[in-house]
Amino acid sequence: MQMEIELLKSYLTQLHPLAAEELDAFTSHWQPVTYKRKTILTAAGETEKYLYFVVEGVQRAFYLGEENKEATIVFTYPPSFSGIADSFLTQTPSLYFLETITASRLLRISYDEVQQHLKNIPALQQLFFKTTAFALKGALERHIELQCFTNEEKFKVLLKRSPHILNLVPHKYLASYLGIDATNFSKLMSSVRI
Repeated sequence: MQMEIELLKSYLTQLHPLAAEELDAFTSHWQPVTYKRKTILTAAGETEKYLYFVVEGVQRAFYLGEENKEATIVFTYPPSFSGIADSFLTQTPSLYFLETITASRLLRISYDEVQQHLKNIPALQQLFFKTTAFALKGALERHIELQCFTNEEKFKVLLKRSPHILNLVPHKYLASYLGIDATNFSKLMSSVRI
């Protein structure tokens, strides 16, 4: 578990500097968990109880609409945070599911423990503010992409932002993430220069 905690510490330090004792205090409450592939960590209607840090594996958040039509919202993979962010931050029921795509090793910390640390560590408040601000920025950029970009432009932006994603995630989920039909995604795979 020490290796996972060191990875978390390194990731947190890149986001915002924390004093060594603050970093130790915060990371000492994270617990390791493992899940098999296709495990639902959070279901729609549940309130997200944990903030996760991805050590190994790939997860996705998705919305399940009418006639079981899925819309993939986000992918998480190492090293990054995971969880249903809006539900976690507001402690309200999630509209989405969080699922492991592959077998996954994660660290997690409860909402109550995060709140306690935020009260005691002002620098951690700054870290959370920065992280939330960048997540909002990313969500707004994605909204523009989905609303205004052609399928080819969406595909190219995805590959520019995360070129390794084609090898990590099944293409049906990538098509869903881009808001395009799987057949059109296959055509893009064969026609767009990578």
